[in-house]
Amino acid sequence: MTNLVRAQEVARDAEVRQSPNGVSFATFGETGVPAVDLDSMLQAVPTSISASLEANTYFFVPLAMREADTIIDSPRTQKTDESALVAPAYTDDLSTGAICHRNVELGSGRRGVFISTRLMQDRFALSFEFFINVAHAYVDVAGIPERFSELAWQQALANVKGETSFDAWEARQLTFGRSVVFEPEPLRASRALASKRVRAFSTAKPAVVDLNANAEPASIDEKEKKIFLETAFSDAVAVFLLSLALDFDYSELREREYPLLAPGALAERLRLCAELFPPNAGYEFSVRYRRRA
Repeated sequence: MTNLVRAQEVARDAEVRQSPNGVSFATFGETGVPAVDLDSMLQAVPTSISASLEANTYFFVPLAMREADTIIDSPRTQKTDESALVAPAYTDDLSTGAICHRNVELGSGRRGVFISTRLMQDRFALSFEFFINVAHAYVDVAGIPERFSELAWQQALANVKGETSFDAWEARQLTFGRSVVFEPEPLRASRALASKRVRAFSTAKPAVVDLNANAEPASIDEKEKKIFLETAFSDAVAVFLLSLALDFDYSELREREYPLLAPGALAERLRLCAELFPPNAGYEFSVRYRRRA
């Protein structure tokens, strides 16, 4: 049986290092991630983004466990940062109680982001998990650039097909008072990617969305609009960073059956990200279109 360790202890005892671009990180246990791959992923974050991550330290661990009371059978267990647990090695039994990442407040305004490396299928999934956390952290500190908000909103008003994640799709539909249900596309292979922020909402029994409707909505839900823009920007930044670290096919980003954002619209968002956050030396951004057979 692998002994679980409190995340606070890991944060206290692990050697925290800083990548050349200023990202604070540490490893613990049998992560299974080669140092060269980890370094390449960390250094893909442009310095214009990493400057906003000063309060965060990223801990790459085999498994970050869910709330402690799912592991320790006690009605007195409290869901606090002090009870956050980490596994120093992977086991099948422990993996059922693990989560992709867990945020732990470390005191003095510092936060530890514990990322489960052994839950990821490959370098692609691990990189996206890290980058989506980086993107959300940037938004929390710096907000959304006005140029991106304008671009994403104009695309939404033009009813451009799809979105970059289910969360963005959901928020965009609710912004216009539409249902979040759609006719699913044929099932295809998917990857387990980053867990997104969960947001509870209630709505009437949904109907199928008419994606061709061009009528101007009678009203805009400003709260949902804000969520849509924040999520769309975080997604775009994460995909942009992923494109710096790896070559990948856009279709690999599908995590659930929702319509992916049209490639041309995504390219507009990514090119803007490249302007806002110039890549570090040694990294290059490009978008390439594959011809259909």
